Amino acid sequence: MTTVRVRNLLIGLLVLLLLGGVGAWLFVYFGIYNVAATRQHIPPVYRLLNYAMERSVIAESQDVRAPPDLIEPQRIRAGAVHYRAHCLQCHGAPGVAPDSLAYGMTPAPVNLMPAARSWPSERIFWIVKHGIKMSGMPAWEYRLSDDQIWDVVAFTKGMAAMSPREYGQLVLELPGGKADAGSGGKRPPDDATARKAEPPATLMVANAARKAPPGVATGPGVPLGNARVGQHKAQAFLCQTCHQIPGVVGANHYVGPPLAGIGTRTFIAGVVANDPQSMVRFLLDPQEIDPLSAMPPMGMSEQDARDIAAFLYTLRTP
Repeated sequence: MTTVRVRNLLIGLLVLLLLGGVGAWLFVYFGIYNVAATRQHIPPVYRLLNYAMERSVIAESQDVRAPPDLIEPQRIRAGAVHYRAHCLQCHGAPGVAPDSLAYGMTPAPVNLMPAARSWPSERIFWIVKHGIKMSGMPAWEYRLSDDQIWDVVAFTKGMAAMSPREYGQLVLELPGGKADAGSGGKRPPDDATARKAEPPATLMVANAARKAPPGVATGPGVPLGNARVGQHKAQAFLCQTCHQIPGVVGANHYVGPPLAGIGTRTFIAGVVANDPQSMVRFLLDPQEIDPLSAMPPMGMSEQDARDIAAFLYTLRTP
């Protein structure tokens, strides 16, 4: 009797495996899974791929040994040159948005500031050298020497502790002497000057006097856009690489606060009253609202900002 049960169990498992294999083949054959980069992975797929990537990097980088001089200023400066030439376009930098090509990538390129804080140098080196399959992350093994890749790692680890102002000042001192996008080629003001530009805490709600970006309608009747479209645009503009957003899959490490409940918060960035006008203005030019904000202008249109704002106001549960 026991032998019969075991045989029946094995037959049942075999049938389930066959049905699963046939089902998977039909799923792929009929193109049911949408591979468009304009649609994010469903959460289980994203989690599985991300977990597989992390475990693979951990296993493959076990024999990598970091040099002892990664904190040396000259190494960080050398890495900043390579980062600006090869990495900034997809990953951005403190206060600097990625280039537009990064907005069309799925999965979205991660924000490296929180990743650099949590990942060991050896794993970052392995990723830069070998790249990541099917992610858009290229392998730099044949274009940068190991020593140059370690320079990039040194800068990436150092960048994790930089403010936008510190990064802008560093870039101005590099060969070429030109600031990256976001600073307009001008030397950023020092922290004391920036703080003077901040509204006093007692005047946080008196934001009407602050100049709105050109072409942005003002007043209490500012219309919002399409929340459903805004959810897709929030993904396209890489919001999930800095914020945890309900309904949007993204990186596991974040720079900014989670956006759950943003629709019911009193202030935006702790500076201006949370109303549609201020939300649209902040999305268009965060640093115009808060000079110390690490969030850069993302190059979105006013309609993009209205759609994303409409989506953010649907997030009402903390």
